[in-house]
Amino acid sequence: MRFRRKNVNAAVKSVSALALVCAVMAGPAFAESNTAVVPLSIIYPGEVISQNRVQEVEVTNPNLSGDYAKRIRQVAGMVSKRTLLPGRTISLSGLREPFAITRGKNVRIAFNVGGMSISAAGMSLDDAAVGDIIKVRNSDSGITVSGTVMPDGSVQVLDQ
Repeated sequence: MRFRRKNVNAAVKSVSALALVCAVMAGPAFAESNTAVVPLSIIYPGEVISQNRVQEVEVTNPNLSGDYAKRIRQVAGMVSKRTLLPGRTISLSGLREPFAITRGKNVRIAFNVGGMSISAAGMSLDDAAVGDIIKVRNSDSGITVSGTVMPDGSVQVLDQ
């Protein structure tokens, strides 16, 4: 198949014009993607990332892609799932929310059905963040139930 030079030039000009329009319209979005968050020292798995342990740096590699953190607010307060090295970008998939409940902690179990509400004392069998499903042992009966971790630290039992 042959291409005419005239058509190739027209296509290149069209693509260049489109890129220019996108760059002008996206302005702040391009500015945000020019930074990356890197640790100042080694951060080990399970450590909470504080603002004073990371910094924003300018991205000089135009080929850098992926789910790396671009702003400190994306990583502050999060927990690292893997070792983070100084000067290396921080992958967002390598972070998690801090646990709201830890294994062995006493928690309040709540069960609501219609207008009736039942609560009991229990002990968590897993670590979990808010919104996670966790197994809890009822302290009185010894029965294990599953429920969702609520923001107040209680566990809302799932309908069995």
